[in-house]
Amino acid sequence: MQRAIGLAALTVLELAPPDIVSCASQAGYDFVGLRLLPATEAETRHPIVGDTPLVRETAMRLADTGLYVLDIELFRLAPDTDVRDYRAALETGARLGAREALVAGSDPDPLRLVDRFGALCALAAEFGMGVGLEPMPWTDIRDYVQGARIVEAVGCDNAGLVIDPIHFDRAGSRPDQIALAPPRCLRYMQLCDAPAERPADIETVIHQARAERLMPGDGGLDLRGILRAAPADIPVSVEVPMRTLARSVPAARRAREILAKTRRLLDSL
Repeated sequence: MQRAIGLAALTVLELAPPDIVSCASQAGYDFVGLRLLPATEAETRHPIVGDTPLVRETAMRLADTGLYVLDIELFRLAPDTDVRDYRAALETGARLGAREALVAGSDPDPLRLVDRFGALCALAAEFGMGVGLEPMPWTDIRDYVQGARIVEAVGCDNAGLVIDPIHFDRAGSRPDQIALAPPRCLRYMQLCDAPAERPADIETVIHQARAERLMPGDGGLDLRGILRAAPADIPVSVEVPMRTLARSVPAARRAREILAKTRRLLDSL
């Protein structure tokens, strides 16, 4: 049985959510990830929370194509976050059939972060959703080991940990550390590639991660080591923003090429 492969929103962020669904379907993906809440102030904001025309159109495209939504993003836990403010986005995600909510830990107080993460897990559980914490080297949960400790401290059945290979590598995490989290916490992962050489400054790390990744197999990350250490059956969401290439290559063409390279990589394991 083939592993499910999905198209993450960041890969084709120039598209509106309904068009992400259509693009993923035409390219041959199994599911999509949708960004309901922008990750940065510079991102285009779509009216995709609540009972809006865009939400209704996205739901129609999902029904027409047979694709499903694996995860919605991005839920940021900062010092001033009120988790109750995320109810509308979670309700919308549930309406679209989302199974997971992706979280960034941006709070330097670990006790407060654990408390807020637990509260978000409880809220997401009302909608039958898991909550995946994604360590990123420029956030307060920068590496996999820290993320595993937070998930363990929260102790919620729907609390999970999401591996993104570029963040995993740039933070200095290793495939042998993946076993630190119980397999039940690893319900899906992201996939991309990047140059083997780690940038010397955090600004370049951020730029590379947000805008200039490589297709799976085109870089020097230890993707095979990560994939072999993670549960073999979890879905893979390909998150490959390529801002420079996107100026000349349409989203549909990029999506097809990324999927082909992802399948080759998975078949080589």
